Amino acid sequence: MLTTSLRHCTNINRNPLVQLNRHILRQFSNLSKMCMCGTSYQRQTVFYRVHSTQSDHHRQKVIIETTAPKIVLNKIKEDKKGKDYRFFWRDKVDPYIKLARWDKPIGVYLLYFPSTWSIALASIPGNVDLYTSLHTAGLFLAGAGLMRGAGCTINDLWDRDIDKQVERTANRPLVAGLISEKQAIAFLALQLSLGLGILLQFNCYSVVLGASSMFFVITYPLAKRFTNYPQVYLGATFNWGALLGYSVLQGHLEPSVCVPLYIAAMAWTVLYDTIYAHQDKVDDSRIGVKSTALTFGEHTKPALTAALSISLAGFSLAGYAADLNVLYYAGLVAFAGHAGRQIYTLDTENPADCAKKVQVQRRSRENLEATKSCLFG
Repeated sequence: MLTTSLRHCTNINRNPLVQLNRHILRQFSNLSKMCMCGTSYQRQTVFYRVHSTQSDHHRQKVIIETTAPKIVLNKIKEDKKGKDYRFFWRDKVDPYIKLARWDKPIGVYLLYFPSTWSIALASIPGNVDLYTSLHTAGLFLAGAGLMRGAGCTINDLWDRDIDKQVERTANRPLVAGLISEKQAIAFLALQLSLGLGILLQFNCYSVVLGASSMFFVITYPLAKRFTNYPQVYLGATFNWGALLGYSVLQGHLEPSVCVPLYIAAMAWTVLYDTIYAHQDKVDDSRIGVKSTALTFGEHTKPALTAALSISLAGFSLAGYAADLNVLYYAGLVAFAGHAGRQIYTLDTENPADCAKKVQVQRRSRENLEATKSCLFG
């Protein structure tokens, strides 16, 4: 019937045929890629082939070839698989990473450094081979990541009500409801179990010494509620590795080396975390959280200078007891110059400057502001 109509149109005028072809093209070009039910379609190329024969000027044959829309199931499945993977990471994995602060590894470094100092000093007597020292350092690195994550989890469990009142901490996983309290406790148990597995590889003396640090790890988040010097408490907690590293390699503590090293590391922690705490002093004062930033106030720079002096004295005594050479003291001079410059240029009223002083690398505004008045937080 279509052929008969086209013949009639051709005998009268060819223009209606052209118009008909254009009309058909428009109809097929408007095929939707989305069904009303929500199913995605991929519109394949629609092609037309017109053959015309006019041997007797009275006949014309028109052939129109088309392809219908086809559901591309494989592509939809692949897209859904990719989206599912991204959703799984965002909804199931990422909240735990943020709860442990593994996306901000600066705290792991600061927990790990005192351990490496202690391991290095314990290796100097020469009764420990290089492989054992490096293997121990690797175990301490894994332990630092786990224990720092455990400390952050404990901190968020204690402080979830306080975090709601601070704009920069209101999106933390526990506060935002991304992780339940039971899930956080289960995650904490997993981290502590793995940390215990590492600790049990050491000698009995070190196992007891390492286990005793759990008192500080669990109670530290409460320190800012009852003392004006929570940064000192943090120093006692964060620098336990200055004692543990030596005992793991030597089987005991050498007081002339370990005690000055521990005190020096504590003073160093007070220095950097007081600078860190100045970012949150307004919120801390409003909600009743204590910190050395509030305690020192306008006397922050003299107090930090005193902390630096104690730190340098402790490091010097530890180096002297370990019979270190002049290169060690040259390193202490460089440390004093760097820390002294930070104190001198510090602007305690500028949160961005305070964060920049204690961050290894400032990557973005989000990383700069996602801070709290302790490195566990």
